[in-house]
Amino acid sequence: MKKTNKVKVISATIQGPLHSNKNLPCQDYCCHTTAGKNFVAVVSDGAGSAKFGKIGAKIVCNTLIDLLPNCPFEKVKEAIQNAIEIARAKVLRHRLNKTHCAQGMMDFSATIVGAVCHKNRGIFFHIGDGAALAISESDINNFIASLPSNGNFSCETFFYTQDNWLENLRFTPFENADAIFLMSDGLTNFSFSADFRNIEKKFILPIHQFLMQEKSKVKARRALANTLNDAKARRLNSDDKTLLWARL
Repeated sequence: MKKTNKVKVISATIQGPLHSNKNLPCQDYCCHTTAGKNFVAVVSDGAGSAKFGKIGAKIVCNTLIDLLPNCPFEKVKEAIQNAIEIARAKVLRHRLNKTHCAQGMMDFSATIVGAVCHKNRGIFFHIGDGAALAISESDINNFIASLPSNGNFSCETFFYTQDNWLENLRFTPFENADAIFLMSDGLTNFSFSADFRNIEKKFILPIHQFLMQEKSKVKARRALANTLNDAKARRLNSDDKTLLWARL
């Protein structure tokens, strides 16, 4: 990757039947930018139990996108930490946070999985579940992944609004990737084997090949959304689903 404006990005966010059946909003949010020296992309999943989870997801995504495009790549970890601190401060002062204290921040709970890429280098940053994947077309088995991190129970995860968020912030560097995938937890069981040692090639590779070849972004987004929202996908995982793909 030489110039960020050459990066091709396609993303889709789908409301899961778990939320639609209860008349609840989709809590996922994602965004990216190719406007600076770095390509930056972020996916966030607002906690279903959090009253303002979607707002928390949107705040952290937009803050990271605003602050990371031109940070020196050598200092990117520090820049990511500072950006999350600023997002936390925004949540603390938010008009819907009536208490303006740490307890009130939990109403905005959301996970984070994102990437910053500069030339042939990149780094994933991650709090909670969801996943990130970097692939090389010359050796698809030699992938780099940032995997979900949960608590003592499978349904428990970590959020950037928690006091111990920094302990749960993880970084995974990668180099010479041809494409990356960022996804919320509604897609991890589609994308990886049960033990997370392998990728599900019948899911990942057709998506990559189609999105790489499709010239119309409108058609590409529609096809990706349809894939995430087909009957099998809804049956296998009822959660909201977000997938962001970028060809570097």
